[in-house]
Amino acid sequence: MELRHLRYFVAVAEEGSLTVAAERRLFTSQPSLSRQIRDLEYEVGAQLFVRSARGIELTDAGKAFLDHARLALAQVDAACEAARRAARPAKLTFAVGFLSGQEVTWLGEATRVLAADLQTLEMTVSSEHSPDLAEGLSTGRLDIAFMRAESNRPDLEYVTVAREPFVVLMPSDHHLADREEIDVHELAGEPFISGSDVAGPMRRAIENYLAANDLAIEPAHRVHNLTMAMSLIASTRGVALLPAYAENLLPWSVTSRPLKGEPPTIELVVGYNRNNRSPILSTFLSRIDQIRR
Repeated sequence: MELRHLRYFVAVAEEGSLTVAAERRLFTSQPSLSRQIRDLEYEVGAQLFVRSARGIELTDAGKAFLDHARLALAQVDAACEAARRAARPAKLTFAVGFLSGQEVTWLGEATRVLAADLQTLEMTVSSEHSPDLAEGLSTGRLDIAFMRAESNRPDLEYVTVAREPFVVLMPSDHHLADREEIDVHELAGEPFISGSDVAGPMRRAIENYLAANDLAIEPAHRVHNLTMAMSLIASTRGVALLPAYAENLLPWSVTSRPLKGEPPTIELVVGYNRNNRSPILSTFLSRIDQIRR
């Protein structure tokens, strides 16, 4: 019994037709395929197919044989792939994390920095909250992360790559949506959605800005991430101050407007563990000026 017998058998079983299997799957003649199936049945010692008005059908013996044939072929394919991987030079790995939503803008920038190395590099990407990214850097799960600078992480270093202005987000049919710019004082009395402790740097930036403008706004809701913010803006008809990258993710029901005057900003940083000795990390950091804004 040869592997081709198993492949022919599975093709006929799945197509339910010798002719279709021969022409579309196996690219052989129907008489040749019939001989191969007869040879297989002789080796097995049981009839595997029977003709019916609906075409070729499996016998009970054929049904029992099919599962084992598929498993055998899958194991052979896995063995071939394992051998090919072992024969290839081992690739360096580089794990990149993004503050959820930032990958829309910054994944392309990260790959551009490493474009010359991607042929010999296996890069993985994840999208998480900033505290989770910091934890990933500390444990070695991540090599770099586009994130907010998290306090109380003495093992981490940060390089600022951008300063993002805050914008106002509101329902698309909100009464302030007809303005080209929004004066922050117009948000007083509106249901206000702000950041939670999980989004600590964003929450502090918002609170400092409101205090600087003599506004004591108590949030109606606090959120961990952009998805929660968008949902609450649409469902509660609330407003929020969020970094401008949120505009990449707006649903039809939510719109944005710039703030009048000098808006608050928040830093986006590339974080890394100072004890990480990855040569790819060193390469990335040496080229980081290519993406700074």
